[in-house]
Amino acid sequence: MSDTKNDARHKAAMQKQKEKVDSAIAAADTERGVFVFITGKGKGKSSSAFGMVMRALGHGQKVGVVQFIKGVQLSGEEIYLRDHCPTVDFHQMGTGFTWNTQDRDSDIAAAEATWAKVEPMLADPGKDLVVLDEITYMIGYKYLDEAKVLDAIANRPVEQSVIVTGRGGGSALRELADTVSEVKDIKHAFKAGIKARKGVDY
Repeated sequence: MSDTKNDARHKAAMQKQKEKVDSAIAAADTERGVFVFITGKGKGKSSSAFGMVMRALGHGQKVGVVQFIKGVQLSGEEIYLRDHCPTVDFHQMGTGFTWNTQDRDSDIAAAEATWAKVEPMLADPGKDLVVLDEITYMIGYKYLDEAKVLDAIANRPVEQSVIVTGRGGGSALRELADTVSEVKDIKHAFKAGIKARKGVDY
């Protein structure tokens, strides 16, 4: 008897949940690209962005990926995209982490050269998805002009979606974004002395 009551209670709760979801779906009637900002101190920001790259490619969409910061150590994402997804417009700044280069003028020049690859993507209506991986550091260190970056994202083709990843980024970036997700650092293997793992960390 109690199982019957629990089943009925569960069915009523799920019906209520379905009505809420259906109502929210019906209310979302705007069709356009979105700006997704994935930030926070936790691991998985770039991984999440590359998950959306795979999703877009699965739908036959045109994708552009530009990585700031990364590019010295070969990553699994780079290997896969270069070997299996030649249609992806893929660029890296190639200087590695700014704390390794320790050369501000060189980093600024590299950031500006890499941004020159981004601008045509953000103006191209043929690009369905553009990923700007770790660009927040370029804004935070003032290697790139924040207003210029925000303006390019805001004025991109209406159907184009953009994903920005990286720690920080500032309030203006959050304000402009349609979706903001923050990855929280609760526990990380590296802090316990475990080396970065191929296929998991890079």
